[in-house]
Amino acid sequence: MRRFSLLLILFLAILGCEKKEIGSVEKMHWDRDMCERCKMAISDRKFGFQIIDPNTGKAYKFDDIGCGVLWLEEEKIPWREKAIMWVTDAKTGEWIDAKKAFYTDDSITPMAYGFAAYSFKTKPKNKELKDFEYVRKKIFEIERLNNQKLQGQK
Repeated sequence: MRRFSLLLILFLAILGCEKKEIGSVEKMHWDRDMCERCKMAISDRKFGFQIIDPNTGKAYKFDDIGCGVLWLEEEKIPWREKAIMWVTDAKTGEWIDAKKAFYTDDSITPMAYGFAAYSFKTKPKNKELKDFEYVRKKIFEIERLNNQKLQGQK
């Protein structure tokens, strides 16, 4: 019995030492995790976004790709060019590489940026698809226009 207890403790200790691979997606706790930028609960499984620090493996979670892209710039993240980014596939909810995803720009998203991501297998056949660089530039344009509207209302 004593031997069994020692083996069990050793086994649990080894499991506890398991390292997470840097760059892998962190489990999202839907409706509990908060968006790093806007602080809203992340609840829509079709538009989740994560940015991983390539140096430490720390994951930053967002409710919309727009929040993530803007956060990288607003916070002046020094590793932003090397950031590892994951987005949920709007059709399956599976995590896919955000930089390799195909995007549509006509979705109703949590923060109204409008971009839905798809993998090669799930991409819509009858829509014009955008790449990550287009999405990134368009998010900055949308934000600039939103800020101009707010300035005009004052």
